[in-house]
Amino acid sequence: MAQNTTEVLVGTGVLAVAAGFLIYAAGLTGFAATTPDSYKLNASFRSAEGVGVGTEVRMAGVKVGTVTGLDLNAETFRADTTFTMNQGIEIPDDSAISISSEGLLGGNFVEIIPGGSPFNIDPDGEIEDTQSSVSLVTLLLKFVSGSDE
Repeated sequence: MAQNTTEVLVGTGVLAVAAGFLIYAAGLTGFAATTPDSYKLNASFRSAEGVGVGTEVRMAGVKVGTVTGLDLNAETFRADTTFTMNQGIEIPDDSAISISSEGLLGGNFVEIIPGGSPFNIDPDGEIEDTQSSVSLVTLLLKFVSGSDE
């Protein structure tokens, strides 16, 4: 009888840990990203190198959202990006968005540079002014070769 009780308790514990991992993975992949306290925005980048689903969206260094979708647009050959923003953070419609790096060895994040317009982007709207990621390897090759291009 004691062995059956132990097996049931261990099995319950394993199922609880597995459920916790599934919830954590869903949060990282953006599967459960649209919540009542967030809204979606879109942007299209020439290159989204270093950005993936789950990448942080920051404003003034503070996390205000998460990338929830990244797809190649077959017509424009640009990276169409979808991200969720925390409710209460309103973005002026003349804002810019760029892919920034945390440093030489750090990862990338998406940064929103707010504009000065009195009008805000509607939920499910698009930020038009985008700046793609800069490849460190390309910059180093330009520096070594002395190219201005």
